[in-house]
Amino acid sequence: MTPDTGQTAVAVLGLGAMGLPMATRLAGAFAVTGFDPMPASRTRAQETGLTCAATAADAVGGAAIVLLAVRDAAQVEGVLFGDDGIARALTPGAVVVMTSTVGMDAVASWTERLGALGVALVDAPLSGGPVRAGEGDLLIVVGADPSALEAARPVLERLSSTLTVVGDKAGDGQAMKTVNQLLCGVHIAAAAEALALADALGLDQQLALAALETGAASSFMLSNRGPRMVQGYDGDADVLSRLDIFVKDLGIVGKAARSAGLAAPVAAAAEQLFLLGQTQGMGTADDSAVIKVVAPQRRVPAAEGTTGDAETAR
Repeated sequence: MTPDTGQTAVAVLGLGAMGLPMATRLAGAFAVTGFDPMPASRTRAQETGLTCAATAADAVGGAAIVLLAVRDAAQVEGVLFGDDGIARALTPGAVVVMTSTVGMDAVASWTERLGALGVALVDAPLSGGPVRAGEGDLLIVVGADPSALEAARPVLERLSSTLTVVGDKAGDGQAMKTVNQLLCGVHIAAAAEALALADALGLDQQLALAALETGAASSFMLSNRGPRMVQGYDGDADVLSRLDIFVKDLGIVGKAARSAGLAAPVAAAAEQLFLLGQTQGMGTADDSAVIKVVAPQRRVPAAEGTTGDAETAR
């Protein structure tokens, strides 16, 4: 607790697309201090009224809960144990909540090294996107020691509408999120192929999408990404989830499947579509742009008085 407010002190490290809305959501109930290595990100956070520290170590000093909202395993390693890492600045008894999808490989090592400092790790990868993060409507899967989970639970419940505990050790959350991302990546790729095929067959994509959503072919990703796929043909869709995130996540899926001795050919095919999109310069575009890998040119009706179909790149 901070002596001036009586609120639990929470540090949020990483104030990007997900970290900032999570931090502002938490600030309504906790004493939150944020940090991001990018000055522009700190400025945006301060403009929302969030308190920011000059360094990560300053942000975590005295914090009971430290929430990491970073990109990948390399960034987690750097934030915790790099040259400017926070490990030695953490208060014994604190809990680190890892919200990113980073794979299972290094989790046991992080848990052991933090444990030697009297700090617990809660493995809590999440889904939902920036808007839902700001509304406390995220889906979070958790793997953690029960005592660590109870310490972090108020923060997790503030951020989530669905909180599912999948195991009693860090790494279990990553395992469950890996399974989740297999389905998400495949569903996005399948939606792209379906809508591209509808267009190639001369169907109105908007009508095709509406029809598909009403039947057995519907999925969350079809309904969520489908409109952006149609929009993306005529212009760039708003970036709500970058395409290169699924390059990372499906890479994690493939590695996990191989380690388990399991064939995952559908996930591998989806991964190739996202990799192609990244090599074609779409890594920072919305992941719905994967439709342009399947069909870079959009079919348009032939002009009156002509024969055949005319196609044009858009």
